[in-house]
Amino acid sequence: MRRRVRAADGRHLMVERLGDPRGRPVFLLHGTPGSRLGPAPRGMVLYQRGMQLIAYDRPGYGGSDRLEGRSVADVAQDVTTIADALGLERFAVAGRSGGAPHALACAALLPDRVTRTAALVTLAPWDAVGLDWFEGMAASNVREYTTAHQDPAGVAARLIPRAAAIRENPVRLLDDLRLELTDSDRMVVSDAGVRTMLLRNYQEALRGSAYGWIDDAVAFASPWGFDPADIRGPVLLWHGEKDVFSPVGHSRWLAERIPGATAVLEPAAAHFDALHALPRILTWLLDD
Repeated sequence: MRRRVRAADGRHLMVERLGDPRGRPVFLLHGTPGSRLGPAPRGMVLYQRGMQLIAYDRPGYGGSDRLEGRSVADVAQDVTTIADALGLERFAVAGRSGGAPHALACAALLPDRVTRTAALVTLAPWDAVGLDWFEGMAASNVREYTTAHQDPAGVAARLIPRAAAIRENPVRLLDDLRLELTDSDRMVVSDAGVRTMLLRNYQEALRGSAYGWIDDAVAFASPWGFDPADIRGPVLLWHGEKDVFSPVGHSRWLAERIPGATAVLEPAAAHFDALHALPRILTWLLDD
């Protein structure tokens, strides 16, 4: 079920509701670049588990209007708006890759509404004290986040033509990543079903503009607008230790600062292995 939800400031958010509409709700926040069409279990699996997933395009992606200058913390207001529109009082939140910091924002800023939170292959805050933010990170991401922090206009100049090329042929994004993929990641994305889903996801993410991608990069390389140490609800951090896009040190740093957080660090896994971990993590989110 798809619908557009209007925010208080007049923006529209494109929302996808999957699974059992009477099931227990979980917000699933997509990666970067990404859209509501990103990785998710099949509808029948969700029905069997009595679960509904709510996915939406972050501002500037897919069918959602841009929110210029947004911070990671701004996600809390959009999730609140969608939950209110759908009549959902309490819900769990999961985020993968670029969606993971946004899931943590919901946990910190919506403590009365978020039941449990899962962050898969997350980044840590840009100003994380004691963390070498770039240690173990692929050169392309180092360049992108450094530019986003120092020269936001420069990252826009880089990503606008890149997004246009991907919009025309979404295989370009996977081809661009291929040189930096680990063997484990190559195995995941070589699966025909996963590849088809990823290409559809990227094409939808960038169909209107590059600004969702640009605004994500700038938000990650800026103050997030909340402190992860303020999170009090149950949090699961999942990370592959071979991840080169969001290095595992980020989850280790967060695990030391989020009270009571559970960290699951997989020695043989990398970034895209989070797709295979997602179904069992969604089950954990409802295990309360």
